[in-house]
Amino acid sequence: MEEVQSQLHSIARLQQQRLALTGKATVRGGRVTVVVNADGNVIETKFGRGVEDLEYAELARAVTQAAQEATTDVRRQSQELLAPFQQERARLPKLSDLVEGMPDLSSQMPAQVHASLSKPDSLERATAAETDSAAMTFDNVETIDNVKSRERGVTDSGW
Repeated sequence: MEEVQSQLHSIARLQQQRLALTGKATVRGGRVTVVVNADGNVIETKFGRGVEDLEYAELARAVTQAAQEATTDVRRQSQELLAPFQQERARLPKLSDLVEGMPDLSSQMPAQVHASLSKPDSLERATAAETDSAAMTFDNVETIDNVKSRERGVTDSGW
């Protein structure tokens, strides 16, 4: 029981330390800097000297790139922070070791998958969406014919 309480205190301490983490990235020769919090949310964006030389599209790409790199940085820091705890936890017996006949479910856990960094309208996202939607099946549904109405509405070009 003492070991469990020790683990819970460690988890609480690590959560507080994790909340203090920030990730930072600077791109385009110091022109764009983004800082994110431990959850990967942008908390600061700074533009340096010469940012006015960038086209709008270049600036947009630079902000996106810096935000992605800052999020990668804070994710790496989180993993480094949690690594000792995960090693300690790995040495503890599993529930399946303690309870006879209990299956080891850890091998059935799905691997962590990170969200795509692709643009919203990219081919990669469209392919992933098709794959996900193909896996979903529903029964007990009604089929509705998609028939366009001849009535004039707010989308009518006469507005």
